[in-house]
Amino acid sequence: MAEWKTCTIADLGTVIGGATPSTKKEENYEGGTIAWITPKDLAGFTGRYILRGERNITECGLNSCSAKMMPAHSVLFSSRAPIGYIAIAGQEMCTNQGFKSVVPNDNIDYMFLYYLLKYNKDKIEAMGSGTTFKEVSGSTMKEIEVTVPESLDEQKKIAAVLSVLDQKIEENEAINENLLEQMKVLYKSYFVNFEPFNGIMPSDWKEYKLSNFLPVITGKKNANISSKSGSYPFFSCSQDIAWADEYSFEGNAILVAGNGDFNVKFYNGKFEAYQRTYVLIPYNPRYTAWLFYVVKYNLNKITLSARGSVIKFITKGNLENFSFYAPRNLKDLGIIDLFNATNCVIAANREESANLSKLRDTLLPKLMTGELDVSSLDI
Repeated sequence: MAEWKTCTIADLGTVIGGATPSTKKEENYEGGTIAWITPKDLAGFTGRYILRGERNITECGLNSCSAKMMPAHSVLFSSRAPIGYIAIAGQEMCTNQGFKSVVPNDNIDYMFLYYLLKYNKDKIEAMGSGTTFKEVSGSTMKEIEVTVPESLDEQKKIAAVLSVLDQKIEENEAINENLLEQMKVLYKSYFVNFEPFNGIMPSDWKEYKLSNFLPVITGKKNANISSKSGSYPFFSCSQDIAWADEYSFEGNAILVAGNGDFNVKFYNGKFEAYQRTYVLIPYNPRYTAWLFYVVKYNLNKITLSARGSVIKFITKGNLENFSFYAPRNLKDLGIIDLFNATNCVIAANREESANLSKLRDTLLPKLMTGELDVSSLDI
């Protein structure tokens, strides 16, 4: 049985805050090559390693503020609302003031530190102060007590058990992203550029509207019914999928965010939907995957007429009246089945990842408290 000790985060590494260069000076950003991360970059981030953010800064920008360069394998932890976004630096980088990152000492495995902070997220957040927006100060972060194995080898074994699950989840995500991109390219080749037909739309094609294939239904639920657990997926305008204990819809569906970043998802089964999310369930399930790529590829066109001065939104009519071209005889169109087969693979990968995530989240507290002893594992 491994020996564990209680210590502070400061005992495990150097806690480093971040800063923002003046946005009024172009020389702080123009042509910048230094990776500079903000909490926004981790919103919806599902991996472990981050390489770059939305924006880089220059060496001039770095020297003009109190931001510090951190080596690869530093652990980034957002300390200002929202508290608890976490990632591992995939390369040398710096952050804005929304982080209290930890550069691990030689006596701490960086991957173990990542899972340790992940496990202690709620504890760290509870130590934050502030009325409107909570924030964890650097001094508070340093003094937070945690329990860790004394042996570096034990830390690495614990991290390895959890890491192999996350690695598979990340591989599934990479496969799915690749498949989605391939299908978008295939859709463009066949239905936009007409490459199989020497670049000319065949004479037996016609113009369709989305409403020819499906009704456009609006979700009815408020966001407050969503949770981190539940029996059914809850689709909102966010890229992330939450959960609910009840469902209102069942079928092979396309989910379109009615505002925000206007993302598109697909799902087959029982689910719940937010009131600003549009639910598209085709009359013929065979067409679902194909129509998903119709919407996904043409989303910018569909949202061109979005309304709203502050928050842009699309209406049912924007979806119902969107028109596109396809063969008159869809029954014998084999490419539709290829879209279906690909989306089945993507859905299977997602289901596997969801199960692996639940397993990881179950193991995390047991491993981080020593309830599960891995000292005898040969890794």
